[in-house]
Amino acid sequence: MTAVIEALLNRSSEPRLEGPAPDPQTLEKAFACAARAPDHALLRPWRYLVVEGDGLSRLGELFAETLGPDATEQQRTKLLNSPLRAPMVIIGIASHQVHPKVPEQEQTMSAAVGMGYLLLALQSAGYGAMWRTGSITHHPAVAKGLGLQSHEQITGFLYAGTIASSKPAVPRPDPSEFVSRWPG
Repeated sequence: MTAVIEALLNRSSEPRLEGPAPDPQTLEKAFACAARAPDHALLRPWRYLVVEGDGLSRLGELFAETLGPDATEQQRTKLLNSPLRAPMVIIGIASHQVHPKVPEQEQTMSAAVGMGYLLLALQSAGYGAMWRTGSITHHPAVAKGLGLQSHEQITGFLYAGTIASSKPAVPRPDPSEFVSRWPG
């Protein structure tokens, strides 16, 4: 079995993360891996924001801005503390370009594959990671606060750091449960 297959089969979302975060050299290699995502017409329809330190609290404040006037203090506190669950949050952004042969959806998929490669690269380097999405991913206040342009959208928040404690293994389905032949 190859190292790539082994890394894929052992991949898991790790919610309990602490410092240290990935170092600059590891991050550089991980982003180089992300740039290997399939990319029709070489549009490079992605970009990333790395958030650490005080930026994590500012990100929590931005998340809390998405709450309506009826939100409870518990909901506000949860969003304020959300980015503090890891020493680093990497924000994946699909940066769409007008192209006659490459629709936005395909560009979003390319950016999402880049996030997956980034996650695998960080885990292969010994770090834990958790790709999170949810309603804040699509909230206009978050997009504006992060400086996204009208042609961009968030593909997710990749929480990264050192695994504080491993979670139990998640059962995975057998390929026969989700693979079939066509025509059948």
